[in-house]
Amino acid sequence: MPGAVDRIELRKVSDSLEDRYTKPIDSEKDITDSQFLDDNEDGESQKFLSNGLMKKKKYEEYHEEYHPGHTSFGMSVFNLSNAIMGSGILGLSYAMANTGILLFSFLLVAVAILSLYSVHLLLMTAKEGGSLIYEKLGERAFGWPGKIAAFGSIIMQNIGAMSSYLFIVKYELPEVIRAFLGLEEISGEWYLNGNYLVVFVSIGIILPLSLLKNLGYLGYTSGFSLCCMVFFLCVMIYKKTQLPCPLPFFYHHSSNLSMNGSDMSGLYSPRNNEEMCTPKYFVFNSQTAYTVPILAFAFVCHPEVLPIYSELKDRSRKKMQNVSNLSIMMMLIMYMMSALVGYLTFYENVEAELLHTFTKVYKFDTMLLLVRLAVLTAVTLTVPIVLFPIRSSITTLLFSGREFSWIRHLLIAAAILAFNNILVIFVPTIRDIFGFIGSSAATMLIFILPAAFYIRLVKSVPFRSPQKIGAAVFLVVGVIFMIGSLSLIVLDWIHNPPGSSGGH
Repeated sequence: MPGAVDRIELRKVSDSLEDRYTKPIDSEKDITDSQFLDDNEDGESQKFLSNGLMKKKKYEEYHEEYHPGHTSFGMSVFNLSNAIMGSGILGLSYAMANTGILLFSFLLVAVAILSLYSVHLLLMTAKEGGSLIYEKLGERAFGWPGKIAAFGSIIMQNIGAMSSYLFIVKYELPEVIRAFLGLEEISGEWYLNGNYLVVFVSIGIILPLSLLKNLGYLGYTSGFSLCCMVFFLCVMIYKKTQLPCPLPFFYHHSSNLSMNGSDMSGLYSPRNNEEMCTPKYFVFNSQTAYTVPILAFAFVCHPEVLPIYSELKDRSRKKMQNVSNLSIMMMLIMYMMSALVGYLTFYENVEAELLHTFTKVYKFDTMLLLVRLAVLTAVTLTVPIVLFPIRSSITTLLFSGREFSWIRHLLIAAAILAFNNILVIFVPTIRDIFGFIGSSAATMLIFILPAAFYIRLVKSVPFRSPQKIGAAVFLVVGVIFMIGSLSLIVLDWIHNPPGSSGGH
């Protein structure tokens, strides 16, 4: 009986699509049945559906893939913003210290604009390529190699992102517990061991949230996560007004910073003070090579764009582009403010993770303790959103065409989390992983794949048109950037082997 109903529904879809060119859309049911025709005023959709895609097999695919969305515009913005905003926000001050204010600002804005253009290419390709799944676009553009390229890039990028979040849990949660217990140093108790804590958080919080069937439900946790990061930024700005420059702590070991003016006097000559507290606008050193990959990594949201698009209520390409524009603009402002505040507080003494620099100054500060809790909450709630595209990629590659299974849904999520936990527990440093993933997977997802898919699949635009030429230039820039970044990072590894500088 259900099969008969499905056939009747598919026939209705077929009739509505065939009638589209002979009569106007005048009923709500027609709009619902042709959900993928999202922009009625956009001729590309009509061309896309009329381009030899009237077969019953294709209708069955639409019926399965292009379900009506139920996530509001606001929730979609929260989800995409949360997908963009990662642990990278804690390392942007360090990146600014190694590039200078002006160079960093230029690179940050440039990567944000390129990311927006890339999302535009991806949405155009999804419309004409006939799929809202990244791997299927790759398959339709270049066959099996395209599918594997998309799959590998998404897996690498998102596993790197998940690992960065879990690294923060591993290193920050023991410090928070220690501060709550009032301990001067972390002792050997199991509940102060980051390796145990990251496993408990993964099983107790992340795994249950990862079992939700749709991304839309995570909009509430995404909104709360973004509020946590706004709170983090506000406290950083407040602390900047309270801290003197230069900070005696970095040259005289003490358990806490006293704000008495007498403690500052006589420690430095005026000349040293002025040099140490003067911002640099252009900086080039061995760490500068990591800056652009880190920024690329910070703006990659492309694996989440299509899943969020597929669940957007009353979806249209224009509406999803507005979701992307607003999300990336919000994150650009937060990134810029966070980098500036951290750099102008500690200058060249800022560490790779901003919170660690603050905790060297304030051992038991209540407001900073709340900030650490807020950041921990934010990254913990972001992990399930990053896990969704990984599971979707694995399902598409290995279980395409099969019915949804809760057991498979659970097992894939558990396996992904287990792998990331192993990575976080046994890999001592993540800076080099960030550099490699930012140069390879992030570059593939921002530059190379969207441009290549657009050139191959969008037939409505002539090859010599400005749009196609722009996409081709974008593709070439991506290839040059990938080769250049990887070369610089490998050279840095040769001269400064990973792990030799310590830290995480």
